[in-house]
Amino acid sequence: MISIDFCRRMAAYNGWMNDKLYAAAAQLDDEARKRDRGAFFRSIHGTLDHLLYGDEAWMRRFTGQSLDGLSISESLFNDFALMHQQRTALDRRIVDWVEGLTPEWLASDFRYYSLAYKGTFVRPAWLLVAHMFNHGTHHRGQVTTLLMQAGIDPGVTDLPAMPDLPPPV
Repeated sequence: MISIDFCRRMAAYNGWMNDKLYAAAAQLDDEARKRDRGAFFRSIHGTLDHLLYGDEAWMRRFTGQSLDGLSISESLFNDFALMHQQRTALDRRIVDWVEGLTPEWLASDFRYYSLAYKGTFVRPAWLLVAHMFNHGTHHRGQVTTLLMQAGIDPGVTDLPAMPDLPPPV
């Protein structure tokens, strides 16, 4: 099982990396961000949009909100600035949500509906929280590759390199 400290660290990492990737992506014009680069979600914009969708879906599930208005097959945001604004707000919500977690909740079973798999599942809550953070890391890795291919270096992405940690020895 994961700990609340792990969740805090991953929520901070999530926000830090999203800030870095949006700053890097902002160096490109809209056409370059939306260019089909052969990735699973085609473009930098499409992959960032999917990341926002995934975190929004999990946060709604975890907080008992409806998934109404979300679709895994449709883009949430066409406008990059608006998407960035929503990403920043969602990252803040994730950090705030983590502060309310309890070991008991993490250890409990969680029932949820998957839009992707069109079914209801029950899994340990800690596993689903770990999945939410892992999902983000996975797709941000795709975005870093797409950015590098577009000539933009997003910089260091390693968890131990987060600015609030002492430098590695």
